[in-house]
Amino acid sequence: MSTLNKDQPEILKWASPDGEFRRKASSFRNTISKDPNAIYTAEKDRYHLYVSWACPWAHRTVIVRSLKGLDNLIGLSVVSYILGEKGWKFSTPEETPGAIPDNVNNAQYLRELYFKSDPNYGGRFTVPVLWDKKTQTIVNNESSEIIRIFNDAFDDFTPETKGVTYYPENLRTQIDEINEWVYDTVNNGVYKCGFATTQEAYNRNIEPLFKSLDRLEGILSKNEFLVGNTFTEADIRLWTTIVRFDPVYHTHFKTNKKTIAHDYPNILRWTRQIYQMPKISDTVNMYHIKHHYFESHKQINPTGIVPINNGPDLAQPIIEPKNV
Repeated sequence: MSTLNKDQPEILKWASPDGEFRRKASSFRNTISKDPNAIYTAEKDRYHLYVSWACPWAHRTVIVRSLKGLDNLIGLSVVSYILGEKGWKFSTPEETPGAIPDNVNNAQYLRELYFKSDPNYGGRFTVPVLWDKKTQTIVNNESSEIIRIFNDAFDDFTPETKGVTYYPENLRTQIDEINEWVYDTVNNGVYKCGFATTQEAYNRNIEPLFKSLDRLEGILSKNEFLVGNTFTEADIRLWTTIVRFDPVYHTHFKTNKKTIAHDYPNILRWTRQIYQMPKISDTVNMYHIKHHYFESHKQINPTGIVPINNGPDLAQPIIEPKNV
C-alpha cells in the first residue's frame, strides 16, 4: 500500500496511488521554423527561455542554447531553487543568488505563464518553458523538442555555429534508439526510484537503472561519446542526469547500489570531458541542484538537511581508465 500523504498539496504528489511514479506528457508542443510564414518563425529577441538550474530537463536546453551561441537571441529567466505549493517562484539575485527574474511577463510564479497561455490549464507547471513574446504564449515545454529547435532553427542568426549540429542526420537512428532506453531507465529511472512510495515500485525500477548504467559504462569503455564517437544530444541528455547522480540521486532517491565516482570510471571520464568543454561548466549550479532536491521534496527529506558531498570534482584532469 502507498504511504502517500493525502494531505499534501497536489503539486507535491509525485506518485500514483499504486506507488509508481509516472511522468505526464508535456502539453505545449509547437516548434519554431525558419519559414518566415510560420506561426512561430525564427526571429531575434522574440523568444524567452524559463528554466531552473536544478532541473536536469531544463539544464539540457541551457546547454544547447549556450553551445549554439543563442544567448543574445533568446532571453533567459531562472526560478528559485525551492519548489513550493504554488510551484516554481521567481526571485531576485539578491534573494536567491543565481536566480534571474522574469523581466518579460513580470510573473511571480511560473504557473502564471501557463494560465496566461491557457486559462483552463490543468497540468503541472514544469520547466523548461519556451515563451513567445509576440503571441504571448508558451511555444513548447518539452525539453527534448526545445533542444532540437535550438539545434538549427536560429542558424541564420549565428554564423559562427551555423551547421554545428547535435543531431546529425547520419546518426539520428542510433541517437533516437539510445535516447529511448536512457530516458526510460536512467533520466526518468532515477525519479521512478526516488518518488516511489511502495517497496515494490522501488524494486521494479532500481535494477533497470543500474543495468543501463552498466551498459553505458560498456559503451564508453570503447567510445569517446555515446554515438558514433561524436558529441551529440544523446550525450547532453544523459549528462545532466549523471552530474546529479552522486550528489543527489544516490542519497536522496536511494539509488545507492553504486556511485559514478567509484564504480563507473568510463562514465566519470566522459562526464569530466564534457564538463571541461567550453561553456558547459557555466551551466552547472550545484548549490541550486542540491538545495532544490533536498529542501523541496519534504515527503522524502522532511528535515530539509542538505548533505555536504558535491560528487566527483569534474574539473580534475582527465585520466583515461585502463580498460579504454
